[in-house]
Amino acid sequence: MDNRFGKQYRLLKTDDFSSVFALRNQRSRPLLQVLQSGDNGLGHPRLGLVVSKKAAKRANRRNYMKRTIREWFRCHKASLPPHDFVVRVRQPFDADNVAEARAQLARLMEAH
Repeated sequence: MDNRFGKQYRLLKTDDFSSVFALRNQRSRPLLQVLQSGDNGLGHPRLGLVVSKKAAKRANRRNYMKRTIREWFRCHKASLPPHDFVVRVRQPFDADNVAEARAQLARLMEAH
């Protein structure tokens, strides 16, 4: 099983993000928000991340949140539909409540 997170699994271009935001298909929990497109035609899911400076001022905290979300996606991408997902961090999380963030992400991604 391929558990890498290569370029084909990432949303890289502004147009990719814009198409997901335009559909307005979103679900939210206190820590995270997930926006989803329809079938992307690629046969596998893709992930985009939005962690604003408003959520966490320090880059190391933003990077920790992005690493956590990417790791969850990498481990679960085989069970996800071939859609484009954008995960937006609404409230900051750290090592103390990372389990709650992972649980919320699982509920949001598998609900789609």
